[in-house]
Amino acid sequence: MKIPAKRLLFGFLAVCSIATTAIGADFLIHDGDRVVFLGDSITEQRLYTTYIEAYALTRHPQWKLWFRNVGWGGDTSWLRQRSHPDEAKLFAADDPAQQKMVQDSVKRGLERDVLPLKPTFVTVKFGMNDHSYQAFREDIFKAYVRSQTAIAELLKANGARVAFLTPQPIEDKRSDPDQDIRNQSLRKFSDGLKEVAAKAGATFVDQFDPYMAMLLRERPNSSTGFVGGGDAVHPGPIGHTVMAWAILKGLGAPALVSRVAIDVATGKVGSEGCAVEGFSASGNRLNFERRDEALPMPIDEKAGPALKLAPILEDLDRYELQVTGLPAGTYELSIDAEPVGKVRSEELAKGWNLASQAGPITKQAQRVLSLVFQKNNLYFSRWRNVQLYAFPEWAQSKETETKRETELARLDQQIADAEAEIDAARKPLTHHFELKPQSP
Repeated sequence: MKIPAKRLLFGFLAVCSIATTAIGADFLIHDGDRVVFLGDSITEQRLYTTYIEAYALTRHPQWKLWFRNVGWGGDTSWLRQRSHPDEAKLFAADDPAQQKMVQDSVKRGLERDVLPLKPTFVTVKFGMNDHSYQAFREDIFKAYVRSQTAIAELLKANGARVAFLTPQPIEDKRSDPDQDIRNQSLRKFSDGLKEVAAKAGATFVDQFDPYMAMLLRERPNSSTGFVGGGDAVHPGPIGHTVMAWAILKGLGAPALVSRVAIDVATGKVGSEGCAVEGFSASGNRLNFERRDEALPMPIDEKAGPALKLAPILEDLDRYELQVTGLPAGTYELSIDAEPVGKVRSEELAKGWNLASQAGPITKQAQRVLSLVFQKNNLYFSRWRNVQLYAFPEWAQSKETETKRETELARLDQQIADAEAEIDAARKPLTHHFELKPQSP
């Protein structure tokens, strides 16, 4: 089919019909937010938190956003790694005594590690260590409920919105993880957390059920290794990507990055979340310039199998090209002269999601993810190895504290420089798209 000459060249600009503010209207992370991730060793891994951060930064590249991770291995909702309460007394205490112990412990932990960061939004992920890796215990559960409530109250009193995240299930190498008494206990803790969130006016995000559904479906077919990678308690990048998917959905993260729709028969070009200019068509070959308002969500290169475990691209990462009216056949797409993929005309007519294979665009998003990992590792070292480093008594002096302050200032500047580099790296660029019939 030859396209009429009058339709070959279009010197128009197809402008996004959905404003950026509207796209992000329901997302619980907002422009200007200072986000803190609070949790245990699973949060300290800096995986699901980095994926969430990278999503927010690439989806809203004009927003001013700031993220810090204060996860601590072995921690609980009563912040035992930060405040060190006597847990035997805590679990055995009557209601008034337990309430006082919880409030004191939570206050000390948050005042040291969270409140100085002046957060506006905090995700709280505890439960794995709280349930003590055993069958459900009512005495521990009472302390858990009180502690989570105290966290919400103190954070809200200091101007922060709160999202409670359930733990993911434990994954032992068994085909029935839902029958594991530890997971049955975690399920009850998660149900209790939902009630805490409702009473506290906080957001509740359940990642336990989606992750368990994945395990029940995949575990019988995986006789070696863990479905989520890592170990039974600490998933690897695959599992953390599934966790980030469940959490982002729970936070109202939108799916659409941007969309271009071309009707070859009429010569009409439409767009959402992007602008198109310089469109031309000749001999079933299409060319145009595309400038997006956002980048696709970067998927960790180590987490590729996660895309087969959950509808991550469908739910969170739709970077689309739709072309109708082309003759049947296979077409090749290149972006900035870089081949990025082949596609059937039928798939193009439905809408082709390029999020994970958009050549230079995907590479730009991957660079943002890499820079975010570097920044987060830098902050973790600054916080744990310098800020909280305890000099032995014989070494404590004004001189050592001066050295600490000097090192903190040096690292703060490195972190600020890293964040400036991230901001520059996440700005979308204009790219040249060419779609043509597959070469013989």
